[in-house]
Amino acid sequence: MLDNIFVAFILALLPIIWLIIALCGFKWEAHVASVGAFIVAFIEAIFIWKMPTMFAISAAVEGVAMAIWPIVIVIIAAVFTYNLSVHTGAMEVIKRMITSVSFDKRILVILIGWCFGGFLEGMAGFGVAIAIPASMLYALGFNPVVAILACLIANGCPTMFGSIGIPTTTLAGITGLDAGTLAFTQTLQVAPLLFISPFLMVMLVSKGIKGLKGLVPFVTVASLSFVLPEIVAAKFIGADLPVIIASVCSLICTFAYASVYGKKHEVPAEYRMETPKADENDKITVKKALVAWCPFILIFVLLLLTSKLVPMINEPLSAIKSEFMIYQGPNAAPYTVTWINTPGVLILISGIIGGIVQKCSFHDFISVMKATLIQMSKTICTMMGVLACAKIMGYAGMISSISTFFVTVLGSLFPLASPLIGALGTFVTGSGTSSEVLFGNVQLEAARAIGVNEYWLVAANSLGTSAGKMLAPQSIAIGCAACALTGKDAEILGKIAKYAFGYLIIMAIITFFATGLINFII
Repeated sequence: MLDNIFVAFILALLPIIWLIIALCGFKWEAHVASVGAFIVAFIEAIFIWKMPTMFAISAAVEGVAMAIWPIVIVIIAAVFTYNLSVHTGAMEVIKRMITSVSFDKRILVILIGWCFGGFLEGMAGFGVAIAIPASMLYALGFNPVVAILACLIANGCPTMFGSIGIPTTTLAGITGLDAGTLAFTQTLQVAPLLFISPFLMVMLVSKGIKGLKGLVPFVTVASLSFVLPEIVAAKFIGADLPVIIASVCSLICTFAYASVYGKKHEVPAEYRMETPKADENDKITVKKALVAWCPFILIFVLLLLTSKLVPMINEPLSAIKSEFMIYQGPNAAPYTVTWINTPGVLILISGIIGGIVQKCSFHDFISVMKATLIQMSKTICTMMGVLACAKIMGYAGMISSISTFFVTVLGSLFPLASPLIGALGTFVTGSGTSSEVLFGNVQLEAARAIGVNEYWLVAANSLGTSAGKMLAPQSIAIGCAACALTGKDAEILGKIAKYAFGYLIIMAIITFFATGLINFII
């Protein structure tokens, strides 16, 4: 039966097909659907691919272990830090600082949706970067549909480096590629889309290209101050900080430019937004601002100091690790746990110190952590189910069957489909990390089969997650909930689809036509 590549392809795809049916057809929640996908993969591996039961069990255990450390620890730490900032009121101070610079809604959508949204994606991810900016824009008086669409556009491209780069580091771990080189390759691919996204956001808010009149220099600053630092950070630091560094640079440059621009130019009436007036007795002092930003500043500093840029710190901390042989089958490799120099631990330390600075009590820490664990419990189950499923599919040979079919049918044209495959994974699961886990090795094996640079094709999977993130039902549902538009998901999906598919076309062109150039760059 497996001798027929089409039959093997369909059978190998059944766990993915199940996810699509369960999520889009039955409307099941992702954590339930992912457990179902794991069960389908487990049964297929044993009865169709003839994988010994103990091998299948150990493969699943390795997947769960990878989900817990480092992915789940990052999720919990990042969202805990954000929730703590909300609990202490620090997030309100941050909001006021950002919205104080201009009354022009075109500028505000860039500062809040693009710059601050990018920062939240880099720090926390998992919908935070859609929910918070969209709710802020809605609270300022933006049309809720426009607010959601703008944040979906802004959130797409940074997805590959969300949650301290966890999608990219996970992809590197799954494929065995170097995370830094992979991150640099991804930034090269996504750069054109990063550059045009702020322009599209302004055009969306102003209902056409006319909204760019007089604002092109400002939007160009917002774009370039994001794109260039991201490329440099990926090249010299790695996968953890590109979006955080890029968003901070963009926020500083854009804020500064907007402050100057706002003093010299009258805001046209059609774009003028009356922002809430701050209480004169509650001005934001330098001390109050530093206290509010403290956890995020600490995260930035700690991750930077423990990166490969500072080998005297990085190397000793990275050496504190343990190796476990979990998978018991052929081609097994030890599973490594780095105990201290891992983003989740560093973020958690930063969050706790930041909370102490913001005068959190022990009870505050416990209650916020408890609420965070409850909030993220379904996401944690989803990660475990998807990673267990992916490990079984990889070790059993199901990923190879999928790759063989695509390569046989598409041959040298496979790069055209690479972003689409990545987008499909994110659309189905709502997670860039899950898409990397599901299809990262498909891209790797296809690259080897057709003789294309491995980093380029594997990175294309991440490129596709950008479009998939815009279309994902979970992303849209988060935006609708944040802007009190529950039940309008289909309307949002229809409006964002033209942007997502336009991005996919550009992605396919980039991936296909630049394959020959990448060997001279990376």
